[in-house]
Amino acid sequence: MNDSRQEAGSNPGEFGRVVVLYGGDSAEREVSLVSGRAVLASLQRSGIDARGYDLAAGGLTGLEALAPDRVFIALHGRGGEDGTLQGALELLGIPYTGSGVLASALGMDKQRTKQLWHALALPTPQSITLHPEADWKAVVERLGLPLVVKPVHEGSTLGISIVDSPDALKSAYREAARFDAAVMAERFIAGEEYTVSLLGDDVLPAIRVEVPSGFYDYEAKYHSDETLYHIPCGLSVEDERDLARLCRQAFEALGCRGWGRVDVMRDDQGRFWLLEVNTVPGMTDHSLVPQAAAHAGFDFDALVLRILATSLAINAEN
Repeated sequence: MNDSRQEAGSNPGEFGRVVVLYGGDSAEREVSLVSGRAVLASLQRSGIDARGYDLAAGGLTGLEALAPDRVFIALHGRGGEDGTLQGALELLGIPYTGSGVLASALGMDKQRTKQLWHALALPTPQSITLHPEADWKAVVERLGLPLVVKPVHEGSTLGISIVDSPDALKSAYREAARFDAAVMAERFIAGEEYTVSLLGDDVLPAIRVEVPSGFYDYEAKYHSDETLYHIPCGLSVEDERDLARLCRQAFEALGCRGWGRVDVMRDDQGRFWLLEVNTVPGMTDHSLVPQAAAHAGFDFDALVLRILATSLAINAEN
């Protein structure tokens, strides 16, 4: 096994006591529990004084009682990935992994993310915010069919539907609205799906996701053994370089830092389209960041320490 501490450029003592935050009460709680426990076990293998804490168990009061020197955020979804937790940790003066308050809030809001990308002339599919009394026919006329309906503030593909007919649009809206009061429709991009992980100053190798059903939903993402992850992704060196550059621009446009993942589609004309940013990506055995890191030459323990080390760098800047 590689010496993860050397690869992270750190020794266990400089991190102090680390609390891994996971669980919470979002719709992504179960995935967060798996991610957090994997991260916790990894830190402990590396000799870090690490404790796990389910934020749903005792809130911030319970966290303060653990007296952390820094926090590894493994909370997915609202309450952990949307800037609220980041703001609380800053008020408490506790360094943490991942993006700051504003970038986290923007990254969790798919519509505002896209508005910012549009303003910077970064390619992202056209979209419309939906509401119960929307003119469904006008939405279809503007975006065409098929189209994608999704909650604005959810991750893990929760509540997402691909709509093939005007009649299906209203029911797709209702399904998405079960997860979020804010719902959007997005122009469907037919083609190949890619995901690009970022870690500090590095852009990790792109992964092409292939799903037999054609839809990378919650089941395909976390449970199916039929989903294929192609790495190398099959792009030419030039195209992968262009994709990496685009994802770095998209990531930095929101002010993201530390680590994250950008999801992209490539249409049949070879053009890349930005879909969304994940500021607290999954760390399960099906997750994409660990796969990209492994292809780049460092194991899960080294990856976890490198993510944790970004909190040292951020702390030094403040």
